[in-house]
Amino acid sequence: MSRIDAKFADLKARGQKAFVAYVMAGDPTYDTSVEIVKGLPAAGVDIIELGLPFTDPMADGTTIQLAGQRALAGHMTLDKTLNIARELRKTDDTTPIVLMGYYNPIYSRGVPKFLEQAAEAGIDGLIIVDLPPEEDEELCLPAQAAGINFIRLATPTTDDKRLPKVLTNTSGFLYYVSVTGITGTAAAQTADVAPEVARIKSHTDLPVIVGFGIRTPEAAEAIASVADGAVVGSAIVEKIGAGESVADVLAFVKSLADGCHCG
Repeated sequence: MSRIDAKFADLKARGQKAFVAYVMAGDPTYDTSVEIVKGLPAAGVDIIELGLPFTDPMADGTTIQLAGQRALAGHMTLDKTLNIARELRKTDDTTPIVLMGYYNPIYSRGVPKFLEQAAEAGIDGLIIVDLPPEEDEELCLPAQAAGINFIRLATPTTDDKRLPKVLTNTSGFLYYVSVTGITGTAAAQTADVAPEVARIKSHTDLPVIVGFGIRTPEAAEAIASVADGAVVGSAIVEKIGAGESVADVLAFVKSLADGCHCG
């Protein structure tokens, strides 16, 4: 059983939904990023999404684009991103870490070498935004063979004809993007999300986690009430980008986690 599977089994046993927090690796600095990531589990985060900085993040809005630019300006690399996972694993062997990003840095490293390093660093899952199911042999299948979940995105435009293809070879959980467009640009609407989550769950036993457009504890609670959990990214990254202290960032994360766990 993977760490992700074990986490969802534990949450189900406790009657709780999953709170997933996204942060950009290396934002605003490597050391601060390590401190934030290591503080996330105590703040109530069930799964950590660790962003891999990339120069052309096509699914991300301004907030996360700027975070990636700050990280890259600080000489953040794939190796340093994996090192952040290693730092967490020194004190935490149970919180799943999902690496979220784009294929270019992985392709440049070479898939076999990357997967070996990612598994060794304690990465549990991958969300690679620009690799569709038609390219599963490129990374998805090798990742699963290496014991790393490959998590797919579904969107409001993923209809019943496309959904089975999206679900094929997906593992860990399905990430439902609550709005059309990029991150941080619109608010998730529970009334719109609920029937879509129900539709997806009629096709799969995988947990369905909802992200994009969730910015407050109240929104996290509302979305978690109709899904298996909620993801917050831009709202957290904004706090980091504004120069708030690690303690203040983690206090905000805890408020979101508490909201989600009430859902």
